[in-house]
Amino acid sequence: MNLFSPLMITLAERTAVLVVAAFLLTRVKAFRNILNQHASLKEKSLMVLIFTALSIFATYNGIWYLDAIANSRVIGAVVAGLLAGPWVGGLTGLLAGIHRYSLGGFTDLACAISTTLEGLLAGLVYHVRKNKEIDWKTALLIGFLSEWMQMGIILLIAKPYEQALELVKVISIPMSVVNSLGIAVFMIIIGLVKNEEDRIGALQAQRTLQIADKTLSFLRQGLTPESAEKVAREILRTTRVAAVAITDTSTVLAHVGAGGSHHIAGQQIITRATREVLENKEMKMARTKEEIGCHVKNCPLRCAILVPLLRKREVVGVLKLYQDHSRKLSAVDLELVRGLGSLISTQLEIAELERQSRLLADAEIRALHAQINPHFLFNAINTIVSFIRFRPEQARELLINLGEYFRRNLHHSGGFVTLAEELEHVEAYLSIERARFDEKLRVEYDIQPGVEKYVVPGLILQPLVENAIKHGLLPKREGGVVRIAARRREGSTLELVVADNGIGMEGNPFSRPPAAGSSKQRRLSGIGLSNVSGRLQSLYGQPYGIVIESRKGEGTVCTITLPIGVNPYAESVSRG
Repeated sequence: MNLFSPLMITLAERTAVLVVAAFLLTRVKAFRNILNQHASLKEKSLMVLIFTALSIFATYNGIWYLDAIANSRVIGAVVAGLLAGPWVGGLTGLLAGIHRYSLGGFTDLACAISTTLEGLLAGLVYHVRKNKEIDWKTALLIGFLSEWMQMGIILLIAKPYEQALELVKVISIPMSVVNSLGIAVFMIIIGLVKNEEDRIGALQAQRTLQIADKTLSFLRQGLTPESAEKVAREILRTTRVAAVAITDTSTVLAHVGAGGSHHIAGQQIITRATREVLENKEMKMARTKEEIGCHVKNCPLRCAILVPLLRKREVVGVLKLYQDHSRKLSAVDLELVRGLGSLISTQLEIAELERQSRLLADAEIRALHAQINPHFLFNAINTIVSFIRFRPEQARELLINLGEYFRRNLHHSGGFVTLAEELEHVEAYLSIERARFDEKLRVEYDIQPGVEKYVVPGLILQPLVENAIKHGLLPKREGGVVRIAARRREGSTLELVVADNGIGMEGNPFSRPPAAGSSKQRRLSGIGLSNVSGRLQSLYGQPYGIVIESRKGEGTVCTITLPIGVNPYAESVSRG
C-alpha cells in the first residue's frame, strides 16, 4: 500500500503523455474528418487502427508491478466505443487485449478479456445514446465502471488469487481515478474539435450564402465572360483560395488570381481535369499538379476542386477553385465549392428561363414565371443558416426541399403536371415555412385516393397556399391550420380546395358575384394568384376556375374546379 501515492503520480504523468498525444492527433485533418456519427466503414476501420495504436502505446508506457502492468490501455478502447459504437470499441479492445496477452504475466488473460469488454461497454453506451453527444461526466462514469470491471475480472481469472488480490489493492484506485479522468479529458478534447468543425462549417455556409447574395445578380444574363469574371472575383475576394476560374464547355470565361499569366480568359480549355469534369458531369478534386493537367511547367497551382455547372441537367461549364503551395484545399473548401456550384447552376436555370420567357408571346406565362419570390428565397436561406449549427441534419433536409421547390418552379412554369407532382411542390414549399414558423403553422391533407394521377396546370396550388399562410394565418398570434383537399365531383370535375382558419377578410368579389346573404368573397392580390385565375379561365373557360370565399375572423376557402378528361397539352398547343 505504500506504493499507492507514487503509483498514482507516475500513472498520471504517463496518462498525461497519452492525452497530449491524443490532442496532437486531433490536429491531423484526416483524424478530424472521421469524428462523426455517420462515419463510413473505411473511416471506422481507420478509427480501430488509431485507437488500437493508442492502447498499445499506453500498455508499453505502463508500470510493471507484481508481474502485471498498471497502465492506461482502457482509454483507447473506451474512447473508441464512445465515439463509434460497439464493434469499433470491441474490436479495438480485442486487438489491444491480444497485444497485452502476448506480453505475458499472470494477469495477461484477464487483461485481454477486460479490455475487450470495456470497449464493448462503451460502445453500448454509444448505441443507447445515439445521435446525442456524450459529455465528460458520462465518460468519467464509464471510465470508473470499466476499471472496476477490470479489477473484478482480474480477481476472478488471475491466479494465484492472493497475488491478484494484492495487485488490485494497490492499482485499483490509481487506475480508476487516473484513467477515468483521462477518458473524460479525451472526450472534452474531442468535443472541442467537433465544436470547432461546427463553427468552421457554419462560417463556411454563411460565406457561401454571402457569395450567393453578391453574385446572383451577375448571372441574370446567363454565363458570359463578363458575368463569369464578376462571380470569380467575388469568390476570390471572399475565400482564401489562390485562384478562381469559370469555363463554358470549351473556353475559359474567367480566371482571376495565381496562374493568370497562362490561364487566360478567352483561350481554349487546357487542363485535363476540366475536360474530365465536362465529360463525366461529376465534381473532381485534383490533389496534385499532375491531376490538374496544366502543361505549363512553372504553373503555381498545385491542387484544385472542380464542380460542373448544370442547366437542365446538362453541363454548361465548370467552376474551379485552385490553391498554391501556401495552403491545401480542405473538406470545408469542398463543401463550399459544392454549394457554390449548386447555387450558380440554379441561377443559370433561372437566367435561361428568364431568357425564354422574354421570347414568349404569352404574357400569362411571363407573369407566372415572375412569381418566383426572392423574399421567400432569402427567408428560407436565413432559416437554414440558423439551423446549420444546432440542427445540421434538418438544415440539410431544408436545403434539399428548397432546391426541389425551385426546381419545380423552374421546370413547370406554365406547363402541366400530375396532381401528385403539384402536391410534392407544395410540400417542398411547406417544409420551409414549417421550419420558419414552427407550431404557428399546421397543415392537413384530404386527398381522395386516385385523383393524384390527374393532370393539372403547374403552380396552381402553391400560390394559394402561400396566400393562406402569409395573409391568413401569420397575422394571427397563434397561427392556424391550412387544409388542402382534392376530390372528384360528379360530371367529371376535379375540385381542389385550399382553406385556412385565419383572419379572413372583407372585400369585393374576385371571380363571381356573391349571392344575397352569402359570405363576401376574398379578393386575390399579387401577380401569382391573379395569374392562377387567368390561366384557368384561358385554358378551360366557364364554368371552371377559382372561387374564393372568406369571412372576417373565420378564415378563407379557395376552390378550384377543373375538367377531367380534357387534354390540356393538346388544348394549349391549339391555343398557341
